[in-house]
Amino acid sequence: MSEAAEAEVSGRAERLARWTSGYRPHPGVPDAFMDEAGTPQAAWTRVLDRLGDLTEVDIAARFVSAVRHIRDTGISYRIYGDKRDHAWPLGSLPFVVEAADWKDLSAGIVERAELMEAILADIYGPGRLVADGLLPAAVVAGSPEFMRPVAGIAPPGGRFLKLYAADVTRGPDGRWQVLADRTQSPSGPGYALENRMVLTRAFPDLYTDLHVERLAPFFQAFRQGLALGAQRSDPRICLLTSGPFSSTYVEQAVLARYLGLLLVEGDDLVMQDGALHVRTVSGLKRADVLWRRIDSDYVDPLELNPASRLGVPGLIDGLRNASLVVGNMPGSGILESGALAAYLPGIARRFLGAEPRLSGPRTWWCGDPDSLAHVRDNLDALTLRPVATPPKGMARDAIMGPLAFGADRERVVAALRDRPFDYVAQERAPLATTPGWDRTGGTLRLVPRPFALRVFAALTPDGWRVMPGGFCRISERADIDPIEMRAGIKAADVWIMSDGPVESGPLIQPAAQKVRRIAGHLPSRAADNLFWFGRYVERAEAVIRLVIAHLGSVGAAVITDLPGDANSPTSLRIRALLDEWGAISAPDLPTAALAREALSGREVYGSALSHGLSARSNAAILRERLSGEAWRVLADLKDILDIGTERPYSEAELVGLAERALGLIAALAGLAQENMNRTAGWHFVDLGRRIERVINTCAFATRFAGDAATAEDFGVMLSLCDSHIAFGARYMQGAALDPVRDMVLLDPFNPRSVAFQVEAIERHLASLPILRVDGLPEPHQRLAAKLAAEFATGEASEFDGAALARLENEFERLADAIATRYFPNGPHALRPEKLVGLG
Repeated sequence: MSEAAEAEVSGRAERLARWTSGYRPHPGVPDAFMDEAGTPQAAWTRVLDRLGDLTEVDIAARFVSAVRHIRDTGISYRIYGDKRDHAWPLGSLPFVVEAADWKDLSAGIVERAELMEAILADIYGPGRLVADGLLPAAVVAGSPEFMRPVAGIAPPGGRFLKLYAADVTRGPDGRWQVLADRTQSPSGPGYALENRMVLTRAFPDLYTDLHVERLAPFFQAFRQGLALGAQRSDPRICLLTSGPFSSTYVEQAVLARYLGLLLVEGDDLVMQDGALHVRTVSGLKRADVLWRRIDSDYVDPLELNPASRLGVPGLIDGLRNASLVVGNMPGSGILESGALAAYLPGIARRFLGAEPRLSGPRTWWCGDPDSLAHVRDNLDALTLRPVATPPKGMARDAIMGPLAFGADRERVVAALRDRPFDYVAQERAPLATTPGWDRTGGTLRLVPRPFALRVFAALTPDGWRVMPGGFCRISERADIDPIEMRAGIKAADVWIMSDGPVESGPLIQPAAQKVRRIAGHLPSRAADNLFWFGRYVERAEAVIRLVIAHLGSVGAAVITDLPGDANSPTSLRIRALLDEWGAISAPDLPTAALAREALSGREVYGSALSHGLSARSNAAILRERLSGEAWRVLADLKDILDIGTERPYSEAELVGLAERALGLIAALAGLAQENMNRTAGWHFVDLGRRIERVINTCAFATRFAGDAATAEDFGVMLSLCDSHIAFGARYMQGAALDPVRDMVLLDPFNPRSVAFQVEAIERHLASLPILRVDGLPEPHQRLAAKLAAEFATGEASEFDGAALARLENEFERLADAIATRYFPNGPHALRPEKLVGLG
């Protein structure tokens, strides 16, 4: 062996020894890596053996790349009650499970999913569990998750659950133990997808060499399972979200994209003729399956929670007449009640004929007098939790009992006296641990950290199927419960280590189906957001160009060695327009302060940064429709414009910043032109930009191409329309009023002119779906045609200030007419007409 090879082997051995030195599981706490005798698990030995081939610098570099990818693609989450987005905290180590161990866990999960299905069928059906004394009536009727209108409804397809999840950990005996059942609308499968893609991007060779089970077959089968029970053979499947402020909206967008589902909000849907329909730009279209990601009581304000703005009035009727499949059925969240766990062993014996494979901590419901007496006698050894929604003033993750002292203990005793039925008590046991990196003292080592693993089972045409992976949360501190994502919790990809090679292929493999080139119908809300995404990007560009023009005239001494005048009529007009657009707080600011506020002001609604953030908000609602490249450009644009207030910026620095921002906006336009399919979505993005550009250009021309315009005004006008080079090549004798007006308003060959935009607007409108079949133009088409004729036949001298102001208002009317036609919001969405009779 050569000296280099010997050094490599020696360094590898030294790294492995350093990483594992001092790793000791906590006494009495099961560990996923090492048993109490200090013997590593076989799966982890394989992982660390391969990681040892990389230096610590290599590992850090790969994970920095992964973190950058998370930032560029906008993978984020929200903590409950927090309005801020937090970057997804992915750990650099996977959670590893041997294939044989996973097989046992999967069998228990399938059994438990069947048990949960049977319990739901009884609760909303014959009610034998209550009648036979296996489940107290108060646990059912007193639960806020019991949906009385659903009682007696047979779910289409015969199943209440489409997706079941369980939070599990290792019990004190080392066996898997269920911490909680998730049946309401289990979150996490989308994050499991993202975890897998990010970590395999960082360690692709490691992932392949260790024979990690693939996730693709599970998701393919899950999508097929969603369609079970639908009336049509090719059903339209929608994912119902509460919107971009949901704590798991990013995950929902990921799932919609990879599964090919329509991501919808309640306002996108309407019940008509007993069936659910989606509002689209082509009119109402039938929806067959709804995978809900909102709580049960919000799905129908007519029969459930009347304050809901998230659901669809009349949706329960669609369940009654079997025209709609909903997964999971409303009311399935009752299985998450902590009180149910106290009676689950007896219920399992009824349905399974034996004890379940997976058990949970022993539980007592305090609404039962005997159980309450036991809890009071053993309060110091038990953990007290709310049965369902915590009482007002109590945190969602409230845990009381052994750690309660003083006033807290008095509160516990008072709660058990006043409303004992609101609580359950459980045996207290620490969570099992798994390895995590620690760099205390500057040395990288592995340390045990508490974890909770969420395992998913999907109903498929072949029965229940368990995802060969999951959603693992790891706490960086022993005193933080990793049941929910929050500060101090990291996510981990879950690797199921196969004994042999696994089939390779893409993450999602589309099933064989008929080839088609036309996409599905575009929902109205998506079209609305695409339209405004284009408008906000164009508004940001207009503000940036105004700032550059102002710095180029006032700050000319910095840029061109020519003297500038901050009080010239042209400069004052630029300042006035920025003030009118809300880009600055006052028109008399110093030049650098004015430019900085117009570019990066957070307190002014019309700054370039504000428009950029608005575009990003629209893009967040369109996550399933925008490419990763677009997200990266938006992230870079925010970073460039959001310069803060820590230090002053010179005029030259601000010009450079503005020019870089313009380059990113040009990149966004290029991505739209080169990467988006020419379907309705692209038409609305470009339509928004064209209409906004027309409105802005009319505003520019009113101020800088009026009858009293000066040569400096002409220069600014050409600069704002990016037409200096074209004008100089065409006119050798300098700028004059009519030639400038003609170039920026009427020239059909200039891609920045109003006439060019109007032609593009007409083409877009002609390509969009129509509702009428009588051959007559719709109102927005008629208005666009009138404006196009005016610019096609007009002369430069006719477009004075009054005409331009009128045209600016007309184009605003056109934008409103487009919104009225394609973005309806209310119960009276239109259907497309059908031809009757023969030609």
